[in-house]
Amino acid sequence: MARRRYQRGHLRLRGKRAKVWVAMWREDVIAPDGTTRRIRKSEVLGTLKEYKTRRLAERALEQRLSDVNSLTYKPRPTATFSEFAKKWQTDVLSQHKRSTQSADKSRIRKHLDPELGTMCMKAISRELLQAFVARKATILSAKSVRNLIALLGEMWVQARADGYTQLAPFASLVLPDPDLINERCLTLDEMRLVIDSAAEPYKTFYWILAETGIRCGEACGLPARNLLLDAGAIKIEQKVWHGKIETVKSKKGNRLCEISPQLAEHLRRYLRTWRSNRLGLLYATGNGTPWDADLVRKRKTLSLLEKLGIERCGFHAFRHGNETVMDGEGVPMATRQNRLGHSDARTTMRYTHVISEDGRKIAARFGELLTCSPTAAIMPAGNA
Repeated sequence: MARRRYQRGHLRLRGKRAKVWVAMWREDVIAPDGTTRRIRKSEVLGTLKEYKTRRLAERALEQRLSDVNSLTYKPRPTATFSEFAKKWQTDVLSQHKRSTQSADKSRIRKHLDPELGTMCMKAISRELLQAFVARKATILSAKSVRNLIALLGEMWVQARADGYTQLAPFASLVLPDPDLINERCLTLDEMRLVIDSAAEPYKTFYWILAETGIRCGEACGLPARNLLLDAGAIKIEQKVWHGKIETVKSKKGNRLCEISPQLAEHLRRYLRTWRSNRLGLLYATGNGTPWDADLVRKRKTLSLLEKLGIERCGFHAFRHGNETVMDGEGVPMATRQNRLGHSDARTTMRYTHVISEDGRKIAARFGELLTCSPTAAIMPAGNA
């Protein structure tokens, strides 16, 4: 649908106490169903204080209509946030991992859609988002608020590319300061006690978590073929989420993680009694399905912690404990990032995996720390 004629628009002064100039014009838009429609638009240009005469307001309106009157003007798509969010979930979010889809759909359903759903994408400004942040900061943690804005930022990339908005509302957006870290962290003595007290196959499971610091989903998705015992390492390339196997959290999460000679020897003994399954996983149920970490924690780990007098926690406490030990041992930051599989891990770990000497050293040290007596563990690393 082409522009019919040059538009000058209409201008009205409205309001009783605070008078404002309201502009009206017609604009061609593409509806969510793909049809092109000409709609009537209205917008407050400014107050009477800002534009003291009609002529000044007309000049502001002329500037506002410059895009509509351009010879290159084309209809742009229009949609409310709710309409765009549905399209984005179908076209873009569906390409992500199931775990990402679940989290983002929940954020849209619980927080974004109720607040922004009826608003036109073109009207969502920085000021509006700042007010949204302020409201959410009173009921959510700083991390949750930051996750919401990160999700909106991802959606906005597509929205701007497709012409739903020309605004960049995230510039100068003030977000709440990150929360103080208050994650549960198992101490070295607690991790050792858990390993010593657990029966198989959980003993091996806890030992791998404590020594390598890998995520519990990565441990649940660990295939037996990825135990590179002669090389003294395990290969991480997949994880389990809600009983389903999927790729690791990020591409850089594909990595090798060095293990101690003690753990390597223990795994050799473990494999002699290991029962193969259709997925070839180191840990599988009697039906051959992957372990669900939540069920393992609820049915086995929590009762063991209670029996040992250790504060309740999840498997992430092993990961924090592993990082704390590495920090205390003075392990280089690059090695720590590499072993934990963080997003800024060494680029060489993406596809070409390298077993580093630093990785071998800390793996050997973990073997000593997790198998020696508590009194020996407090000796300096140089004297161990």
